[in-house]
Amino acid sequence: MASASQIKALLLSHIEGDDPRFYATAMQLAAAEAKRGHENVALEIRRIIDQARSSENLLPSHKSPTLIVRPNKELSDLLSVSYPEVLLTDMTLSDKLNTSLKRLLNEQRNIEKLKGHGLNPRRKILFTGAPGSGKTMAASAIAGELKMPLFIMRLDGLITKFMGESISKLRLIFDSIQNTRAVYLFDEFDSIGSHRGVTNDVGEIKRVLNSFLMYIEQDASDSIIIAATNHPQVLDFALFRRFDELLEFSLPSEAQIKKFFKTHLYPAKLTSEDTQMLTHRAIGLSFADISIACNDAVKNAILNDAEELNVDELLRSLEDRSAFQSRYNKPK
Repeated sequence: MASASQIKALLLSHIEGDDPRFYATAMQLAAAEAKRGHENVALEIRRIIDQARSSENLLPSHKSPTLIVRPNKELSDLLSVSYPEVLLTDMTLSDKLNTSLKRLLNEQRNIEKLKGHGLNPRRKILFTGAPGSGKTMAASAIAGELKMPLFIMRLDGLITKFMGESISKLRLIFDSIQNTRAVYLFDEFDSIGSHRGVTNDVGEIKRVLNSFLMYIEQDASDSIIIAATNHPQVLDFALFRRFDELLEFSLPSEAQIKKFFKTHLYPAKLTSEDTQMLTHRAIGLSFADISIACNDAVKNAILNDAEELNVDELLRSLEDRSAFQSRYNKPK
């Protein structure tokens, strides 16, 4: 028999028009019935779901409206929401990262099929890497590919000086994760996930971390949880086993930088020598730094009514950013 939480999830997903969550909950019911030995009931539920999805797939894609979700009043100070249109093809990724993210998407797109065999897709992911290496954009691309909302946790709204209040707010976030299927990004995760042995840590942060460990361990929703950090070395060791996969974002290689210039500066006419000079100057910079320099060069060309991109100006911009990084981001 369906549990109260499953019945509630079915009703809410139907009312909100969230078909993916409705089908996922129904598949959970089928799996529960199969475990109880009610194979015929389980097979009938799956048959109905497959039939409904087959009929849905016959409709033109433009007739499937995008569900607009907004955080309620209690969550508005904790979560910001967006509906990204960026895709993986918009990113310049290493082969390893590209393969891992595509595997995640494939499992999410076949969530009912996996659950029908008692398996769960990857959905708790830890992103690590230098600032500007593409972690936030990758989270946006996952949401964009799956046509899901992206909720970003606002740390300034979560952490308070009052004992227990931060934990209550964290509980609200995980309630939302359970009730609204989406991509949830905990950015700058090291601010709450630091090792519990850090001597200068405050008690409330430790309590938040302990609660996060418990909530993410218990979470069995269909939402995707992504934690992103620039400092994985300070994370509490207990966190790592809570995630299905750890993905490391690094600074772009020479080949990736060349591809980035060809993609982001098209249709600018760059010679092979220009591309080589730009690439050499950009080595050691993040995608974010390179993107800012490219956008500045393109805007200047537009504002000056120039027919061609000023390569020398772009080179200087890259050099300035490289000098800034060398001056202020020296290893400690």
